[in-house]
Parts: sequence; structure tokens; C-alpha cells
Amino acid sequence: MIRARLTYVPLEVADQFEDFIIKRDEQVLDAVKARTRDYSTLSLLKLLYQLRGNPMTFSDLYSKSKIRMKKSFLNYLHLCVEYNFIKKDPVGPNMIYSITDKGRTMLNLFMQKNN
Repeated sequence: MIRARLTYVPLEVADQFEDFIIKRDEQVLDAVKARTRDYSTLSLLKLLYQLRGNPMTFSDLYSKSKIRMKKSFLNYLHLCVEYNFIKKDPVGPNMIYSITDKGRTMLNLFMQKNN
């Protein structure tokens, strides 16, 4: 059985993937504190959803994903890169992350349920 976890979810992600939300708590700026199911899948979707429009720097992706523990963020980011859902390219002093076709397919599999 998957244990429910309390986490922060960007509002737009919470609205798009409401099946993962068991209970919404307080709203904090552009995120909602929520009890969620299938935390790992939701964390992957948080990353992919942020990159669906534009590539981002590491710092932007970290802050917008609302994965608050940096070690967890790094683990999920590494997983996405390893499975080719996200690619990273060095641009000057920054690393730029963007979603791949495979990552877009993964994201769309979960988004189509709501369409």
C-alpha cells in the first residue's frame, strides 16, 4: 500500500493532476500544501510539467517544482535525466534543463485522463 504524504504542489499542477491529491490544506503563494498519493510519480510530473513550455535553469526548476528537499529534487531530476525524460545542456555558467519527446509523452499520458 502506498502511504499518503504531505507535500507542496504548484497550484497549476494540483489542478491538472487532482487524482493525486487526497486533501488540500493551506495555500502558500503559488502552491498548495496537500496530502498526496503516489508521491514519486507526482514528483516526476512536477518536474516535467514545469519544463513543458520552456527550458529552465537548475535554480528555476528547483524553485518552481516545489520539491522542497534538495536531495529529493536531485534524485528525481537524476532519474528524469537517466530515463531521458529531461535533457541538460551547459549554457555558459548554467545548466539548462528541457523536456524531451519521451518526457512529453510521459507527461501527456497523465494529462490525457483529464481531457
